Amino acid sequence: MEREPMHIREGYLVKKGSMFNTWKPMWVVLLEDGIEFYKRKADNSPKGMIPLKGSSIHSPCQDFGKRMFVFKLTVAKQQDHFFQAAYLEERDAWVRDIKKAIHLIDGGQRFSRKSTRKSIRLPETINLSALYLSMKDPEKGIKELKLEKDKRVFNHCFTGTCVIDWLVSSSSIRNRKEGLLLASSLLSEGYLQPAGDTSKAAAEGLSDTPFLDLSDAYYYFPDSGFFCEGYSSDDDVVLKEEFRGTIVKQGCLLKQGHRRKNWKVRKFVLRDDPAYLHYYDPAGGEEPLGAIHLRGCVVTAVEDMPDTKKYDADNILFEIITANEIHYYLQAASSTERTEWIKAIQSVSRTGK
Repeated sequence: MEREPMHIREGYLVKKGSMFNTWKPMWVVLLEDGIEFYKRKADNSPKGMIPLKGSSIHSPCQDFGKRMFVFKLTVAKQQDHFFQAAYLEERDAWVRDIKKAIHLIDGGQRFSRKSTRKSIRLPETINLSALYLSMKDPEKGIKELKLEKDKRVFNHCFTGTCVIDWLVSSSSIRNRKEGLLLASSLLSEGYLQPAGDTSKAAAEGLSDTPFLDLSDAYYYFPDSGFFCEGYSSDDDVVLKEEFRGTIVKQGCLLKQGHRRKNWKVRKFVLRDDPAYLHYYDPAGGEEPLGAIHLRGCVVTAVEDMPDTKKYDADNILFEIITANEIHYYLQAASSTERTEWIKAIQSVSRTGK
């Protein structure tokens, strides 16, 4: 009886999408014969798998000038996959282990997919890319709407029911059950994105299916210009959490606002239980202005910010991508301080509640 491939290394990395220039946090698992990547650490089904046989790895990778610590994996079919680590030592550790795995499997071992976790599979006749283009057709595709729910306005989106209705009317499926499978595959491959708590919870595995055929489950096309309105002016409403945890790190950082894209100095306090990074007015005040939930987040250094007003010329920036894929950009006073913040946030995101 053949044994399952051993887990060599696993952890959160930021991965570039295969179709669009979007970078998203993924739980990445390096096996002896391939790399699996998951939307969440707790997920049972991977979003994809990269075979290592015949692959090559390139580091450092300079294809993306504004992103630091990127490495590129090129598979035998000449398809490139890009991953970003949080800091230099982490990137080098991943590259070292992947190189070793490639060397071993190319030394005569037969590649075999032995993971107990199974991806969604569709018949080979279905072309998701072509279907996506049909769905986006301005006249015959799915109509993008402005929808309201829970005091929030979702722009350029549509409901899960609209997606299944369109698949039925276009003769892409025979029934709504098949539609759920097809829509789940579109979601898994990044052609559709969840908008709002209902659809996001399903995509994270909290429902029977990743995609919901419901009128209150919202979705959007990743390149549609989707945005959501209704948050507080200073980005995030603080949840009623206890401040019972140990303070791991605190200090002032520059924070970019979500809506106005301007930079403000904020005092940040990092606690380990619960895993929150609260930020305050540095001039005083006991109540936080907002909070960033760190459980399952990914944090990486970045070189520059496109399409934003720079606060100064230093650009010692780092990015936090939460489990809900909200991006926060912060600036430290020095490279050393940036690395300290990244390592502290990584530690809390993996152990805090």
